[in-house]
Amino acid sequence: MIDNWTKSREYLERAKRSLAGGVSSPFRAKAPVPLYFRNGCGARLEDVDGNEYIDYVLAWGPMILGYRHPAILEAMRRQAELPADYGAQHELEFLVSEQIQKLMPCAELTAFTSSGSEACQIAFRLARAFTGRDVILKFEGHYHGWMDGALISYKPTAGHVGALEHPNCVTGSRGQTRNSVENFVVAPWNHIDLLARIVDANRNRIAAVVMEPVLCNSGCILPHAGYLEQVRELCNASGILLIFDEVITGFRLSLSGAQQFYHVIPDIATFGKAVGGGAPLSGVAGRREILMQMFDGGVAFGGSFNGNSVSMASSHATLMELDRNGGAALAHANAMGRQLMDGIRQIASRKNVPIVVSGFGAAFAIHFTEKTGLADYRDTLEDNSGRLQQFLYRALEQGLHILPDGRMYVSAAHTPRDIEETLARLDTVFSGLP
Repeated sequence: MIDNWTKSREYLERAKRSLAGGVSSPFRAKAPVPLYFRNGCGARLEDVDGNEYIDYVLAWGPMILGYRHPAILEAMRRQAELPADYGAQHELEFLVSEQIQKLMPCAELTAFTSSGSEACQIAFRLARAFTGRDVILKFEGHYHGWMDGALISYKPTAGHVGALEHPNCVTGSRGQTRNSVENFVVAPWNHIDLLARIVDANRNRIAAVVMEPVLCNSGCILPHAGYLEQVRELCNASGILLIFDEVITGFRLSLSGAQQFYHVIPDIATFGKAVGGGAPLSGVAGRREILMQMFDGGVAFGGSFNGNSVSMASSHATLMELDRNGGAALAHANAMGRQLMDGIRQIASRKNVPIVVSGFGAAFAIHFTEKTGLADYRDTLEDNSGRLQQFLYRALEQGLHILPDGRMYVSAAHTPRDIEETLARLDTVFSGLP
C-alpha cells in the first residue's frame, strides 16, 4: 500500500510537540489520516503533499458555497481592512439578523454567538427561565455541543443505553460534572408513544424538548412521517418549549431549514455552520418574549466576539448568495447530493455490499449494516465500524475526503462532473472492500 501522505504525517508529529494531539479538535484525529491542507477552491482541496481531493467534509459543514467563493472572499476582504471586532454595534449585525428573520420561520428575534455549543447553552438557559423548570428532554445520539450542560447520551455504547422504554442518562466525557445528568431526561427518538410516556412521567419538570430535526450527528437519520408534528402537539399540550438544533440543517436542508421543510415551527432554534459560510458564527432564534429575557428577564448572556464584523460580513454574503434566484444554489447542492446518494446505493448493490445511505441531499451518511433502514441512534450501534474505516481509507486513497463517521456534506460548488468522478472512484473503493 502506497502512503501518499508523508508530509501530513511529518506535520502531525511536529504539531504534537506543541499542540495537544496535533489537532485543534479531537474529532479530527479520528480520520484515517489527519491531513494538513494548503489550499482549496470550489469543491476541491489540496493537501501539503500535493494530493487533490473532491471534498465532502466542507470544514465539518460550514462551507455550504464551497471554498473561496468570490462573494464571500470579497466581503471578508473589504471587512479585513476595517476593525475585525468592535465589541460594540455595527450595521452588519442587523442586516444579517433581518436576513435570518426573513428566512427562518421561528425567528421573531435572533442573537449571535460564535459556536453551536454556545448557541445551545443559551437556548437551554432561555427555556429554563421562561418556563421556570429545570429539566431538558433530549434524545439519544443527538448532539448539542461538548459542554457539561449538553453532552448527555450523545454516543452511549450498547452496554450503557439501558432499556428502550427507560433510556439511561449518560455523560459523554471524563471530567464532566456527574450532576450534569440531573438536569436532563433522555428519550429514544422517532418513538412518539415512548416520548409521551416519558413526558407524562416528568410532568411539570421539563422546560424544553430539544432535538436535531434530522439526526445528522448520528447517521443522518430522517424523522418518521408526522413525528415532528406529534412532538410539537405534545409540547403544546404540556406547556413545554420545543427547540430545534438547526446547526446542521439550517440553511442546508432548505433555505429556511428543517422547520420550513417539515412545516413545524419550534419556539427556539439554534443555527451555525452554513450561516457563516466558513467564518465562526452561530446563534439562536425564536419567539420575541423568550429572547427578550436576556434584556428584561434576568437571563445572562455575553461574548466579546458575538456579532464580530468579519463573521457577519461572511454571513451576509453567504445568505445573499443562498437567497439569490429563489434559493437556486442550495437547490443545486441538494440535487447533486441526491444524485450521489442514488449512485452510491447502485454501486453497493452491484458489488453486493450491504449498506444504508440515509439523510438528504446536502447531508447524508453511509452505514455498513445488514439493516434495511434506520430509525434511531440505537440502530447505528449495529453498523460495521471496521468496514467503515476500510472504506474511508480507500476513499482517501482515491482522492475523496469524507467525514470519519461516514457522513458526506455536499455544497453548492459541487458540479455534475464532481459527482460523476466521485461515483467512478467509489466504484473502485467498493471493489476493494473485503
